Amino acid sequence: MKKLAAAAGLAVAGVALWWRKNPSACPYSQRFWVEAPHPLITRDRLRETLEPSPGERILEIGPGTGYYTLDLAEWVGADGTVEIFDLQKEMLDHTIRRARERGLWNVSPTQGDAQNLPYEDDSIDAAILVATLGEIPDQDAALREVARVLRPGGRLIVGELFGDPHMVTVGSLERRAEGAGLRLEKRSGPTLGYFARLVPV
Repeated sequence: MKKLAAAAGLAVAGVALWWRKNPSACPYSQRFWVEAPHPLITRDRLRETLEPSPGERILEIGPGTGYYTLDLAEWVGADGTVEIFDLQKEMLDHTIRRARERGLWNVSPTQGDAQNLPYEDDSIDAAILVATLGEIPDQDAALREVARVLRPGGRLIVGELFGDPHMVTVGSLERRAEGAGLRLEKRSGPTLGYFARLVPV
């Protein structure tokens, strides 16, 4: 039994290591992972860290099936916009369907790669990546792109949760962000599940 448990443990560790070395987005067929409750990185904690204002333009990279999106759309109101950006059209379609069912028309989808954002310089009030940054093959490029599109005084919110094989630690995030011209302004939550707020230097 002990040998079997040890082998299973090694197998799990091996899979986790492979995932960390081979970042990729959660496929739509496994969307139950992104639809499960998010302990520590709750919607209330996101709102507290983001401090959204009505009328803002918010970019959510990797929205999954809209766990945070619908709340974001309500927080910015009808005069604001939530741009959802994802590699997978299925995720975007799912989130837009949910938004429309709730009567939210201020959510706009775009498919693409976060390493090359199709938005103008200084055009976004806030960007959000929750359990997404570690899935991007070139995290540095993605952070540079976010810094480029953020308006002066804008902010980037990164959310991470222990157990995600692609989790980015606070220390790693801070180092990478510095290279992109962003600095850590504050963090909400423990290192096992946190939101970090970064701002342009």
